[in-house]
Amino acid sequence: MQEDSNETRGLTIALVGNPNCGKTTLFNALTGLRQKVGNYPGVTVEKKIGRANLPGGGQAHLLDLPGLYSLTPHSPDELIAREVLLGVLPGEPQPQVILNIVDASNLERNLYLTSQLLDTGMPMVIALTMVDSVEKEEGIIDAAALETAVGVPVRVVVATKKQGLAELLAAVESADGQEVRKRGWTLSPAVATETLKLQQLVQREGSMKPRVAFTEALTLLMQEGENSAAPYLPVAARHAAQEARERLAEQGVDPASDIIEARYAWIADVCEGVLHHPVERRRGPFMTNDRVDRVVMHPFWGYVLFFVVMAVVFQSIFSWAKFPMEWLQHGVELFATGLTKIMPAGDLRDLITAGVLGGVGSTIVFLPQILLLFFFVSLLEDTGYMARAAFLMDRLMSRVGLHGKSFIPLLSSFACAIPGIMATRTIGDRKARLITILVAPLMSCSARLPVYTLMIGAFVPGRRLLAVPLPGGHELTLLSLPGVTMLAMYFLGMVAAFGIAWLFHRTLLKGIPPTFLMELPPYRVPSLKAAAIQMVERAWLFLKRAGTVILAVSVVLWALSTYPKRNDLPEKDRIQHSFVGIAGHAIEPAISPLGFDWKMGIGIISSFAAREVFVTAMGTVYNVGESKESGNVNLIEKLRADVDPRTGRHVFTPLVAVSLMVYYVLAMQCMSTLAVVRRETNGWKWPAFQFGYMFVLAWAGSFVTYQAGRLLGWG
Repeated sequence: MQEDSNETRGLTIALVGNPNCGKTTLFNALTGLRQKVGNYPGVTVEKKIGRANLPGGGQAHLLDLPGLYSLTPHSPDELIAREVLLGVLPGEPQPQVILNIVDASNLERNLYLTSQLLDTGMPMVIALTMVDSVEKEEGIIDAAALETAVGVPVRVVVATKKQGLAELLAAVESADGQEVRKRGWTLSPAVATETLKLQQLVQREGSMKPRVAFTEALTLLMQEGENSAAPYLPVAARHAAQEARERLAEQGVDPASDIIEARYAWIADVCEGVLHHPVERRRGPFMTNDRVDRVVMHPFWGYVLFFVVMAVVFQSIFSWAKFPMEWLQHGVELFATGLTKIMPAGDLRDLITAGVLGGVGSTIVFLPQILLLFFFVSLLEDTGYMARAAFLMDRLMSRVGLHGKSFIPLLSSFACAIPGIMATRTIGDRKARLITILVAPLMSCSARLPVYTLMIGAFVPGRRLLAVPLPGGHELTLLSLPGVTMLAMYFLGMVAAFGIAWLFHRTLLKGIPPTFLMELPPYRVPSLKAAAIQMVERAWLFLKRAGTVILAVSVVLWALSTYPKRNDLPEKDRIQHSFVGIAGHAIEPAISPLGFDWKMGIGIISSFAAREVFVTAMGTVYNVGESKESGNVNLIEKLRADVDPRTGRHVFTPLVAVSLMVYYVLAMQCMSTLAVVRRETNGWKWPAFQFGYMFVLAWAGSFVTYQAGRLLGWG
């Protein structure tokens, strides 16, 4: 992401903390809507940057780094975060101040990372979160004592209520340029001697500051950090670290254990003076989190709850978005009708009404459903439920060869496969990571949602399956056939992903799934503001895509659907003899066994640019060749009314609609995803394989669906 010169001015602050410590909530509270997402130079690890006003009148640029448990990297995203903090990542300036977010309810574990950050000597402030969780367990945390113990400013914040934010920013502003005092923990004499030698070597050959060189020396000296050491470190230092480990081994000293034990000894002293429990805390299964988890994590009821939650989410998406979608549809139609009346007849008017509005307008109608999907996902993440769902799904995923950490990339793929695939960088095992990359696009992303909604809205009856009576003779629909159909498409993708992962795990990529360890955060009240921010971000990305990729495809499709002009033919037959009509007829024999005609073939070809372009293509095709006087672009009505002149039968039927949705569940219809897979796997071998197996799977799945439906008389 390229930043302008204005954005690079001001104080640069790096937000660093353990996963689930409240870092993202604090980042959203400090920056509001003034944030944007991009990638680090030369890599596909995502970074989020936001702006905040400082009390002194200046402006701060906040960098939200990936969650870390320590500065010893075990995955690519942890390595990137470490390089950013130490100022050794090419093209990325070193932050001026570290804002370390510390979860007070997990103080001992969080302070391990804090001890490493203090080693760097960089200016630093601690934001203490979850203090209310400590107080609920009848505990007391002394923030002033913690500040004295660690030697850096400590500020208590409640990000969801915006408490303590001004004081935190003031402390960060004052910390600029103030180096941290010497570390509080001490090494054993033998390890200290070897560390000093390594530090001097790294500092001399790597041209690093003494405190940064000390951090690098510790990483080299710890056995688990050797394989993940960054390439910028001098080779001589790596050899020297190996020799140092051998000398320590001769003395019976394990440097990794020595360093870790020294840190935790210091942490224990800090916690003893900071964390107090005047009343004995209640422990065991009667605490609130434990009582809830007995149901949420139950080996049977946990899965029942998971399916109920998903059903409610998708039913709500379908029900609540109905009226906003109708308003958008009506607005597009009114705009098209108005343009038809004021513009003279000709190609320019046809381009705008049939091409732009028929294509882009037919796609943006589905914006409300996409917003609701991200709203619910954000709420479920904030409550802490998604972490529980990860543990539930790990029981299934481990049996099919997926790593427990695969859940988060697969969950992200429900929004878009691209960040989902990028999120696989947290998976250390190469084979488990590759399997996750190969199956991530099978999860139904938001780009498929317009296709599902179009087919379900047009051809699945709105039959109620479960309703609750309300006063006045009304009923509240809890479950309907459209909602169940939508849910079925998402679960079909999940089942396909698990089945393919099982196959790959036992054939191409044999291996043993590593043990899954993940912290369960406490249940929290979700932040409506954080959910709203995520909705706004996704709305902007969707509209930006509609104004670029989809608009370009709409214009090209209109031109290919209009030319060459055949004025000697009836208007409704001209599109069949256009460039796009000829292409559609050419592939029709290959897709007719799936129930698709040449017009659907046009949509399938076009949607290689992006899946939602299928709706755009249908909107363009069905508006080109129609009467231009009405300006009507209601796609659902036109799909329902379309009849094949050769057979006299409807082109679209409920069975065809289901067959088409199955195809889009299983097919790789996204060039951008393939490009990211190429970058993540360093070549075209795996993207080509991924495209091939998904195409075969989609064709076979759609074929079985359509032909079985016909045999059962559903056609």
